[in-house]
Amino acid sequence: MKTFILTLIITMMATVTNAQQKSFYDFTVKTIDGKDLSLSTFKGKKVLVVNVASKCGFTPQYAKLQELYTKYGNDNFVIIGFPANNFLHQEPGSNEEIKQFCTLNYGVTFPMMAKISVKGKDIAPLYKWLTRKSENGVEDASVSWNFQKFLIDENGNWIASFSPNTDPLSEKIISKITQ
Repeated sequence: MKTFILTLIITMMATVTNAQQKSFYDFTVKTIDGKDLSLSTFKGKKVLVVNVASKCGFTPQYAKLQELYTKYGNDNFVIIGFPANNFLHQEPGSNEEIKQFCTLNYGVTFPMMAKISVKGKDIAPLYKWLTRKSENGVEDASVSWNFQKFLIDENGNWIASFSPNTDPLSEKIISKITQ
């Protein structure tokens, strides 16, 4: 019995350690222009990751995300947008169309990535890490809709998740990025 309990404790500790060993910086994603981007590029910055869509009731959040990025985006903070078509086909466009939409309608200057899946069988590896405690070592946080927000600290660790209806300029978000 003692051996079983000891083995169980060691296995549980190894699982937690493995999950925590992987960080945001261990992922490489595609930019909206199709180039590989190692997320380790953002070491030393807090990162707000947002799954975005062009034909959603929350699409006007692009303006507030851009305002947040304009005000706080510097050596210590960045926003990264990940277009996704997982919710009622609200992001049907190609990467080129999405880029044009964001630039023309909202003046987006924060980094935009290629369209991915943020849930389901074809979930992108980064979003698997963002949404599963077994991957991020902190918390399960499913993506409930477009404009779900995840905050990553300067060391590539998962800090928080904010629901789609959380205003990008809310004190909840600003206080965490300015700490």
